[in-house]
Amino acid sequence: MKNINHAKNKSNQNNNGNARKKEHKVWYKLDLSAIVYPTLQRRDFSSVYRLSVVLKEPVCPDILQKAVDIALTRFPTYKTAIRKGLFWRYLEPNDRPGPFVQKDIRNFCMPMPFKAGNRYLIRIYYHECRISLEAHHCLGDGTGGMAVLQTITAVYLRLLGRPISDGGFVKDIKESPSPGELEDAYMRYANAKVCPARPGGKAYSIRGTKEPFYTFNVIDGIMSVKEVMAVCARYHASITEYFNSVLLYALLQKQQSEWHLKLRPVKIAMPVNLRRFFPSETLRNFITMVFPSIDPRLGDYTFEEIITQVHHYMRYYINKKFLRGDITTNASTQRNPLIRIVPLFLKDFVVRMFYTKVQDRNSSAGLTNMGALQVPEDMKPFIDRFDIYMGQPFSSRTNCAIVSFEDTLTINFASSIIESDVERLFFRKLVSDGIHVKIESNRQLY
Repeated sequence: MKNINHAKNKSNQNNNGNARKKEHKVWYKLDLSAIVYPTLQRRDFSSVYRLSVVLKEPVCPDILQKAVDIALTRFPTYKTAIRKGLFWRYLEPNDRPGPFVQKDIRNFCMPMPFKAGNRYLIRIYYHECRISLEAHHCLGDGTGGMAVLQTITAVYLRLLGRPISDGGFVKDIKESPSPGELEDAYMRYANAKVCPARPGGKAYSIRGTKEPFYTFNVIDGIMSVKEVMAVCARYHASITEYFNSVLLYALLQKQQSEWHLKLRPVKIAMPVNLRRFFPSETLRNFITMVFPSIDPRLGDYTFEEIITQVHHYMRYYINKKFLRGDITTNASTQRNPLIRIVPLFLKDFVVRMFYTKVQDRNSSAGLTNMGALQVPEDMKPFIDRFDIYMGQPFSSRTNCAIVSFEDTLTINFASSIIESDVERLFFRKLVSDGIHVKIESNRQLY
């Protein structure tokens, strides 16, 4: 009998050991976009974005920590650490304590060293009624991050005794993630028969005075969705087209006010959510970039001419055929057998040089519009608004992020330069069009 029990115990130990080995082997290959972000990491730059929800009651940090611990198990690709292999980086499960809820800081979206914070690539902050999630872009885009933030918020409200339903961005924490949530959706749709060339040409670059290290300036504009839609209807444009046009208009004015040897095109780098065109549940990155632009070398543009050009650019380029071609172009390098066997340090060097010398100079500013956010009906009474920050720009420029909830639309500018000329010109145009704007900022406005 003792021998039988000993054999059973030994068998159980072997099975447990094999299970631990299998669990240890779980890892996630970086998606097509995520490959680039760790390469660009440097002491004063990190591809970190922030999503915030403003509740109608002050946040209890102890309850929030419990909500984070509960909710994060539902998102295995966010509960990870990044590792470096010979040819590629990858994500592996992170079972270290954390991430720990922290009091918010003035200069947020700070660089995220991969070995700091128990190797987590997300940070959770609170301040008064605000809950903020910061995530490294190698984990996923704003859609994935918003699912994490809203699910944490829903669990937090439930712990306070509020009955909150699942649905939309709020995931069921009792369910395991579907395979579709974890997939690299790029590779599924990178099947065009041609790889279109990328738009090139150096764009106008904002001249600004760099702030001291670890300084992050934000300016928020809060307005009514109804007022914005009324103005857009007057111009026969969508909200995204209108705000792109206003930012281009501000950039043109900024360039014309400066001394210059020659004018350059003003371009906006705008991410497009590919889930709108290609069915996917992925919570990882699934975006591509388009570059609406105006070339002042062709002559002076009125605002009406700018908005007309942006409108037709969007209609021409943002469609399934062009986007599939763009995905295929992006995937071609990763599929190249010669590139696959190049050591990681050489890949990093080439990507960093290309981004610094070419890609970063291809746009004057960044703009993203996450659109109208939906939450479960029983969650709406507890939420005031949402905010999105694209994070620290790679160079002297400004980034603009837009999101709306119910009748509140927020525009969040972020930069690391002292001057706020572009932001001022942007909001001045909105006011001249009849939109009432409330301004909030963490900076001294010049």
